Amino acid sequence: MKRNDRQRAIIELLANRGELTVDDLANRFIVSKMTIHRDLDDLEGEGLLRKVRGGATIEASTRFESDFRFREGQDIEAKAAMADAALTLVEPGMTIMVNDGSMAALLGSRLAGMRPLTVITNNAAVIDALRTEPCISLIALGGTYSAKFHAFFGAITETALAGLRADIAFISSPAVSGLEAFHMDDSVVRAKRAMMASATRRCLLVNHQRFERTALHKLATLDEFAWIITDMAPPDAASAALETAGLALTIAAQRETSE
Repeated sequence: MKRNDRQRAIIELLANRGELTVDDLANRFIVSKMTIHRDLDDLEGEGLLRKVRGGATIEASTRFESDFRFREGQDIEAKAAMADAALTLVEPGMTIMVNDGSMAALLGSRLAGMRPLTVITNNAAVIDALRTEPCISLIALGGTYSAKFHAFFGAITETALAGLRADIAFISSPAVSGLEAFHMDDSVVRAKRAMMASATRRCLLVNHQRFERTALHKLATLDEFAWIITDMAPPDAASAALETAGLALTIAAQRETSE
């Protein structure tokens, strides 16, 4: 197997399993451990994985966000509940902005039920879901495509957003600490900030497990959002901080599954 093919296969395996050891990979691809180490170094340099002792992981950290393909299959019920709560803010005829991310991708795919709408997005999953939907005016933001985030970023994206206006921007964050939201990637932060600047009101979508976490770059203060939606009650300290600051938190009800 050629190096590029092997490295793509490594990412696919990590997207399914989350973490792999060097021994596992060397045995699977019938190559030396040194070859696997070089592969992992290359992929880490591209921001596609994180090397750990004895192997590699695609799990997030304060400086690393997981690949979209991995996040897409996580916490489906929680994302669905938050998407349903977010949809209650949408009315036919609105112009909606949807940012990158797997949570936003699920929300974007459900916007067709609120048609007619204008939807502005850099999220490739949302673009794919809505591109053939009638009564959806889809504005797909250009830019530099990131396979890791499955979205478009950069100066082209930000310049396009500066010339647009929306009623609501739906913004997701992988980390909230105190009264601030964070993200690991600077280019992602800039695109999210550009969306926020171009929207009349903003809604933050954040999984309850992402409270009391931080990341490399500050995204926003929580009082910049008209709504904050999560799937379950966050830790007591996080809830208390929001209450003290007078910020409302919407906890989306998850549907019970039958045995």
